[in-house]
Amino acid sequence: MIELQQVERDFAVGDETVRALADVNLDIPDGDYLSVMGPSGSGKSTLLNVIGLLDRPTRGEYRLNRTPTTTLGEEQRAALRREHIGFVFQAFHLVARLSAAENIALPMVLAGIAPPERERRVGEVLESLDLGDRASHRPDQLSGGQRQRVAIGRAIVMRPGLLLADEPTGNLDQHSGQEVVQLLEKLNDDGITLIVVTHDSAIGRRARRRIRMLDGRIDSDEPEDAPA
Repeated sequence: MIELQQVERDFAVGDETVRALADVNLDIPDGDYLSVMGPSGSGKSTLLNVIGLLDRPTRGEYRLNRTPTTTLGEEQRAALRREHIGFVFQAFHLVARLSAAENIALPMVLAGIAPPERERRVGEVLESLDLGDRASHRPDQLSGGQRQRVAIGRAIVMRPGLLLADEPTGNLDQHSGQEVVQLLEKLNDDGITLIVVTHDSAIGRRARRRIRMLDGRIDSDEPEDAPA
């Protein structure tokens, strides 16, 4: 469960203060699937960074699974991210020298999970993403769609309840992008809460709930059956 109450985020730009988020109130129940859309500079990525505990609100309250996060120290916030949140980015952010399997295993290495358990989980994830025959391939030996699937595998191998995807199809061709969206939706069907930031209205309309940002505010919050 995600709860944001009167959340604001300010940034200093020279001598001026820019408000990237303004009075954001948002409740997202477990298992929801929502898209966040809006023009560039509307606050979409800032909202995602706050929800993902990569950024801290200037004002307001954010609770994740009923835990107040605003006053937590960095180690506590990092622990919450590791245990509860997976991230998928437009640029993949894979480690070039590591194989697909090693990239997927990386969060477990950092979390201190024992090698036998890491190997078991990585094998399961590779098979679920249809990457079993690409386990030893480095990112430069994979297609764009395969690299994004590896990134998704890395995001879900710690079994998070929340998956945040920031323009996950932005660097992909239409076919590969469609495959990635369908994969993300399958993960949502399996119970993961899915939040997708996108400029693509066709992708945005697939979500059960659509949020539109404008000037740092939630301009609209529509269910799936609302007019697009």
